[in-house]
Amino acid sequence: MRSKNPNSDPIAADPIAAAKRKSVAARSVGIGNRCKVCGETRPNALIARSEPMICHECRRRSEGRSIYDQHHVAGRANHDCSIPVPVNDHRVLSGEQCKWPKATRENRDHSPLLAMAGCISGFFDTIVYLLKKLLLWIPEFLEKLDTCLTSLYGPKWWTRREFVELTGWGS
Repeated sequence: MRSKNPNSDPIAADPIAAAKRKSVAARSVGIGNRCKVCGETRPNALIARSEPMICHECRRRSEGRSIYDQHHVAGRANHDCSIPVPVNDHRVLSGEQCKWPKATRENRDHSPLLAMAGCISGFFDTIVYLLKKLLLWIPEFLEKLDTCLTSLYGPKWWTRREFVELTGWGS
């Protein structure tokens, strides 16, 4: 996480610019719009003025093109490392890079310190993306499963013999 120094934290340094980028993206596709094919709602992933509204991934899929882009984790100016990422997610990750200080993003003089800052910021953004993509759905799923098991087996369902044998929790 970036320091709380307003000069090093682009969100703290310019929250208005961050809000403006988000607002412009949302307005360009229409507030509350979604892809008619898959339901994608992130404004950066939707194609402005498309009729019907469609996301980049669904358009590429319909054209028989790859749905993956190569994401330069640290930014092109800082490192050659790139990973394949679905195009909709790539557009969001690239938007995160816009929040970095301009000097780090562009690194015109190839400063090794700015390159390191890009590597760390990119790693952080990518880890947050992976955590959201891979793990964030699980708590809601577990909560719904608990409700389902409670309705099937009653309160304290985990104390039933078959669950205790699996987990050892109810003993």
